[in-house]
Amino acid sequence: MTVADAGSENTDTLAEIAAFGYERARDELINVVKMLEQGGLDLDDSLVLWERGEALANRCEQHLAGARRRVEDALSRADLDTAE
Repeated sequence: MTVADAGSENTDTLAEIAAFGYERARDELINVVKMLEQGGLDLDDSLVLWERGEALANRCEQHLAGARRRVEDALSRADLDTAE
């Protein structure tokens, strides 16, 4: 695999992960962690898995941040309704 191939593959992976819902990203992240903890992979495979795990963790965080904003907005609206 050339450096260009690796970069293209990484971009494809990130685009794929960007479409994941929270549960799918979380479940795949759990699997990645299990595979890394088992060991036995060569360095290149471990790095690819680690990079995928980072992307999955970031996707989970995006979902959680969005949910946090929605809750905060709902609480703010409730406070405004109570104040009126």
